[in-house]
Amino acid sequence: MPYVLLGLAIAFEVCATLALRGSEGFTKVGPSVIVVVGYLLSFALMAKALTSLNVGPVYAIWSALGTIGAFVGGVVLFDEPVRPVTVAGIVLVVIGVVVMQLGGGVSRA
Repeated sequence: MPYVLLGLAIAFEVCATLALRGSEGFTKVGPSVIVVVGYLLSFALMAKALTSLNVGPVYAIWSALGTIGAFVGGVVLFDEPVRPVTVAGIVLVVIGVVVMQLGGGVSRA
């Protein structure tokens, strides 16, 4: 169950981040509401997941998958460019998460 909570936290964080772009500096009410609700839900779900998972690797997973989700969402929704150096950065983020997992995993003992 904590992994489901983490997955939902990541999904809400990505939606909130993409809505942040769409809010145009909090000048559009709809996207601005999505930002606030999305981040609140994301943090609440991650906090619940952290009752049984280690904070370091969980945060690495949350931020890495959030970064990838925001990147993909930016490309799809806002026609942001895909550059080789950006793809290389995403690969490095994924490698970092794998190394964190090898260093201790996410489950608390």
